[in-house]
Amino acid sequence: MNFCSKCGQKVQFGEIEGDHRPRFHCLDCGTIHYQNPRVIVGCIPVWQDKVMLCRRGIEPQFGLWNIPGGFMENGETVEEGAAREMFEETKGRVRIIGLQSMFTVLHVNQVHLHFVAEMQDLNYETTPESTEIQLFTEGELPWKEVAFASNYFALKKYFEDRKLGVQRTHRGSLSVVNGKFVVHGENWEVKNSNY
Repeated sequence: MNFCSKCGQKVQFGEIEGDHRPRFHCLDCGTIHYQNPRVIVGCIPVWQDKVMLCRRGIEPQFGLWNIPGGFMENGETVEEGAAREMFEETKGRVRIIGLQSMFTVLHVNQVHLHFVAEMQDLNYETTPESTEIQLFTEGELPWKEVAFASNYFALKKYFEDRKLGVQRTHRGSLSVVNGKFVVHGENWEVKNSNY
């Protein structure tokens, strides 16, 4: 960031009195320009014993399989965003069941929220973002071709829960340790039986 979006003057990055982190701020008008994580929303569309994945038609991870998802938009709930992303990428419609995983991607400042969603029917089609769409059982899923650690984490946890007959919300994160990506995770059981 070079210039203030409020007054157009140059900004400075550094300590601000009363704050505990360095931030971009304008010395002219005093505006503080906060930079916060971006929220990614998506869903695991379920049809009977299968989940839907989309082969990515865009970068990053072009050609790999993906849970439908993307950046949350202003003016929508996280559930609405997940359902919208499903429709944008597949023209399919879902009913959101509940939050399945929260996954923090530290090196790109993102928080990924994945929901379990019930497909309303088998009406879906490819789009520029999804060059192929397929329903997979756990055994059929192309695990080595899954895009993004958050998708892999969410899918693994979904099938673990399915085997146990429970629905839980899982927490995970991806960080860089000694130059290598490391996935961390834990979970807790959701008490609401209607989830």
